[in-house]
Amino acid sequence: MADAQSPALAEVVLGRPKNPDPDAACRFDQVEAPVTIVIFGVTGDLAGRMLMPALASLFAGGHLPDNFAIVGASRTDLTDESFRERMRTSIAEHDGISPDLWDKMAARLTYRQVHYDDPASFRVLSDYLDELGQSAGLGGNRIYYLAVPPTAYEDIAINLAMAGLADEVRGYARLVIEKPFGRDLQTARILEQALHTRFAEHQIFRIDHYLAKETVQNILMLRFANAMFEPLWNRRYVDYVSIMAAESIGVEHRASYYDHFGVLRDMFQNHMMQLLSLCAIEPPSLFEAELVRDEKTKVFRALRPFTQRDLAENLILGQYASGMAGGVRAPAYLDEEGVPSESLTPTFAAMKVYVDNWRWQGVPFYMVSGKRLAAKRTEIAVQFKPVPFSMFRELFGDHIKANRLTLRIQPDEQVSLTFQAKAPGPMCLRSVTMNFNYYQGYEGPALTAYAKVLLDCMLGDQTLFWRQDGVELCWKFLEPMLGDPAPERLYLYKAGSWGPQEAGRFLKVHGLTP
Repeated sequence: MADAQSPALAEVVLGRPKNPDPDAACRFDQVEAPVTIVIFGVTGDLAGRMLMPALASLFAGGHLPDNFAIVGASRTDLTDESFRERMRTSIAEHDGISPDLWDKMAARLTYRQVHYDDPASFRVLSDYLDELGQSAGLGGNRIYYLAVPPTAYEDIAINLAMAGLADEVRGYARLVIEKPFGRDLQTARILEQALHTRFAEHQIFRIDHYLAKETVQNILMLRFANAMFEPLWNRRYVDYVSIMAAESIGVEHRASYYDHFGVLRDMFQNHMMQLLSLCAIEPPSLFEAELVRDEKTKVFRALRPFTQRDLAENLILGQYASGMAGGVRAPAYLDEEGVPSESLTPTFAAMKVYVDNWRWQGVPFYMVSGKRLAAKRTEIAVQFKPVPFSMFRELFGDHIKANRLTLRIQPDEQVSLTFQAKAPGPMCLRSVTMNFNYYQGYEGPALTAYAKVLLDCMLGDQTLFWRQDGVELCWKFLEPMLGDPAPERLYLYKAGSWGPQEAGRFLKVHGLTP
């Protein structure tokens, strides 16, 4: 008779499912159903630099269905041949694919000139997609990727719907949009109304490519698949959490856009809030899109609103001045082409926020992001509290450094844990660090962030995408900070530094000085 503790009996009595094949569980899903991907703004920077190389890598990796088509659409007058040549060049400038694979992929690429505010253009596009679907056996599954300025979102959504391209009679119709999702709470709601009168929420995929980075995806795995971390992940054991997204570049060619948005709208409303939510989230009952997004929304609801005192004490805004960056002289933000000479747009922000719930009450979350900083660096650090009592006080004193878990997202994706250990030889205490590098010991290249979100969109998985309620809650939290700061409250910092001197206490938690 089988022992009552045996795994076999446990499966029968308790109904526990057998573990899935580990290899099968680790493989990326392949899209089976035929699909047509229409990229609006295909001649722009985003499509050439990110989307087409991502689609090429999915094709080379066997993730795309056997039958698919990519239709480029923009205002530019191009032939199919000239469009394919532009895309070939864009893909080759990145990782590229073999000539044989490119020839096969190029046969799936076509182009149509579309004027976004012209309903007639969309009727012609609709007829073309129907003809293409019938002749190539593509069915009715379609993805519309809006790689265009946000000002064009409403026109495209309206005209897609008027042309019958938002209907899901013969297959799915999915609309993919990039941040920013509005400029404040009011404009976010206006955009939501414009989209939702034509598309249902399940059809709208709001991309945040940060969520597809390996280390970001690993936050939930690290927390909820390991018994050693989750019991300590709360106010009893965590001293503070710090989140940094530092960029070494300036505004580059995005000056006109950036001056209209600034660092709070460009980084905090989306990327930084998503990182915060993953650090603070409660465990969902199952790893499914709606359940995960429900828990994120609870975090956003629990954010402590900023008072006037908080705006004065817990928020530092800065703007980069000229300085040495990467060994060369970098201009001040006000000297960048396209930036008004008296602009008060912040390029740096540091803030301390609190999540008012049972798990995190009293634990500060420090968030820092800026442009023209000393290095490109995105990381999350969980600083644990020190031991409550030192039995080694006569040897080393009362102060023993606390443990620190660091999740590095950029430039290299890794996780490190710092703890205390005895040094070899005499009785000495020192800090040591264990490192886990994502790409050591793994075969084959990982999918890029854009390849991952494109794949998830084709699979209909919205886990890595924003939901409208989360968008609105984050705008609501940030609204008190969004107005132009008083000139004396916008602190200058040298390009190539870690930020303004006034942000020193925020940077110190990252081990940095301004």
